[in-house]
Amino acid sequence: MRFSLVVATLGRDTEVGELLDSLLAQGRTDFEVIIVDQNDDDRLGPIEATYAPCMTVRRLRSPVRGANHARNLGLRHARGEIVTFPDDDCLYPPDVLAHVDRAFRATPAMHVLTGPAASPEGGLGSGRWRLESGPIDLSNVWTSVIEFNLFLRRETALTLGGFDEGMGPGSPFGSAEGNDLVCRAMAKGLAARYDADLRIIHPDKRLSEVAIERAERYGRGLGFALTRNGAPLSIRGNFLIRPLGGVAVSLLRGRLHDAGYYFMTFRGRLAGMLAREARKPATVAALSEAE
Repeated sequence: MRFSLVVATLGRDTEVGELLDSLLAQGRTDFEVIIVDQNDDDRLGPIEATYAPCMTVRRLRSPVRGANHARNLGLRHARGEIVTFPDDDCLYPPDVLAHVDRAFRATPAMHVLTGPAASPEGGLGSGRWRLESGPIDLSNVWTSVIEFNLFLRRETALTLGGFDEGMGPGSPFGSAEGNDLVCRAMAKGLAARYDADLRIIHPDKRLSEVAIERAERYGRGLGFALTRNGAPLSIRGNFLIRPLGGVAVSLLRGRLHDAGYYFMTFRGRLAGMLAREARKPATVAALSEAE
């Protein structure tokens, strides 16, 4: 098995089917899909039954709600050489898995491969993204990683302990768990690379009501990861100055909605950087394979 795709899901069904359709369109049979189902109902039962004859798909039920807990549960059950964690509302463009396969075969020393988000309307999706491909380091990891476009060798992911379950959706530090994972890989001397052409499609939620509701929690996650992993002070300062600039520009244009988003982002990032937990070393225990 070459690939394991771990899909943590809650509250969605149609989108999960659309993701699976995009995986079928890859034209490969050397992958498995592990759906970690956090729903109270059986809405995904019919989807599992529909796609099981077409691909290797397993559904794990998890009473614990939390994206990182679900991802780590799926990781422990994964059997593919390369693991990845698409969101349940992602779509894979044609030949993505072939692109990733070639990249890992061409560079045996590479342990982590990432790429940007792509908008369904075309172009890059939410977030600030590097325009050039290249190695990832502590200065550029912050514009090189999103959880749903993160590929790792499975043994590497297990050794690193997967995602920190104290971060991510459902926690006070609601984002940047992927950046944190890549930082922990680099701290062990493992090579990570960003490929600007490796794109996964994801709904663009910038400045939406959902984004504003999450802004402070997501800001806390990034601020926490920046401090915890020893990002250069210039990088930390830049991530504080930019949302303040967004506040100022939005107010000048009379866009109070946007100004609120940027202010909550600033407040969250500052709180995350100053959090007591961020001053502790990043220690995440290795994961063992499920029996």
